Amino acid sequence: MQKSVDSVSTRTTESFEAFKQALETGHTADFLDKVTDGFHFFVPLPLDGWDHKQQGKERFEELVRFERSVFQMQLIPLVLIENADHGMVVFRSEGLLNGRSYSNELAIVFEFEGERIASFREYVGMPLKNYEAP
Repeated sequence: MQKSVDSVSTRTTESFEAFKQALETGHTADFLDKVTDGFHFFVPLPLDGWDHKQQGKERFEELVRFERSVFQMQLIPLVLIENADHGMVVFRSEGLLNGRSYSNELAIVFEFEGERIASFREYVGMPLKNYEAP
């Protein structure tokens, strides 16, 4: 018997759902309620200021505002795995990026401290050159 991603209830599922909600709707509270005080993250954006480790809740809110300003997206989880300290979700991102159709497969790896998110790192399936203004 197979389990769908939706039927698996884990820290990773809850973390990804909160991440998804933040990027799709702009509502970051659920995600930020799950992070540690020393929370940090890395996203592979080819832009000055985003090409290194990012620190804190405010910076995550800035990321969400930026992403939503150029990208109207839907995130679709495909694969979820978890061990004692990490969870990974492979997902499809679809929508409009700078007014053009966009589709890509990505992965996000969460690092946990207990039940809380200490960090995440995003991996992108193809280069994100479209983030540059057309």
